[in-house]
Amino acid sequence: MVEFSTVTRAKSKARIAVTGPSGAGKSLSSLYLGYGIAGDWGKVALIDTEHERGRFYADRKDLKTGSFLYAPLTPPYSPARYIEYVQSAAEAVGEDGVIIVDSFSHAWDNEGGVLDIKSQIAQRQGKNDYTAWDEAGKYQNKLVNALLSVPCHTIVTMRTKMAYAMELNDKGKNVPVKIGLAPVQRDNTEYEFDICFQINREHIAQPSKDTTFLDGWAGVITPELGRQLKEFLDQGEDPARCSECGKTIMSDGRRTVQQIIDGSVKNYGKQLCMKCVLKRVKAAKSNEAESVSE
Repeated sequence: MVEFSTVTRAKSKARIAVTGPSGAGKSLSSLYLGYGIAGDWGKVALIDTEHERGRFYADRKDLKTGSFLYAPLTPPYSPARYIEYVQSAAEAVGEDGVIIVDSFSHAWDNEGGVLDIKSQIAQRQGKNDYTAWDEAGKYQNKLVNALLSVPCHTIVTMRTKMAYAMELNDKGKNVPVKIGLAPVQRDNTEYEFDICFQINREHIAQPSKDTTFLDGWAGVITPELGRQLKEFLDQGEDPARCSECGKTIMSDGRRTVQQIIDGSVKNYGKQLCMKCVLKRVKAAKSNEAESVSE
């Protein structure tokens, strides 16, 4: 007989996917998240399949990055090689560190990836494209399980398939805009992770899946967001919420969460998110304008 006990929140590791089209900022966003979670650039390890583009982000004063651990992953992009790199990275950063796999898409549709493996299996006698999936799927499952079972935090990036849509620009003209669709990976792979961020070409991220506190959040990913996630995962406690709208109080990129809380309590007597603070500021200016007009 199976015994059940009362559930409690427990300390856990981050399992994050970052998806988006080319140029959305997946790599830099992942580095910011990793640094915020680890608190030390030396505990962030980047596995780079993007022809060593990850080197461009190292120790940049303009981007406020430091010197992280780094290893380029070249073809073949087989599940076995990914697993080898991930396990080595986990040893290098330790339990409090962060592994970034940039990108996880290569393990699916590039040389030596799962689709390649499926094609090779299908060529065997008695096999075809349909029956080959049973065996190829085991390679994929083993890779995903290896990623999710390392004792440190894990972030993976995935490219999204591209499409174009017509949108009105600021001049009222219809122009083609590049948009991202489904990630380049096995269907629903993004849902294996606790958080999946979708980033657009303007670098604005929004969770398509979240098991933490990012309900309704959208914005540019910063190290402060990583720090907040680390605090949530470590303590198992809910983050501060706005007294008026009930949403999680997030950094706005210029102020930390604590600075926002301290400022709102000082000025309004309660902890408020920046959105609600701005509403109050706008209302006060409107009232002032009406008083002057009278």
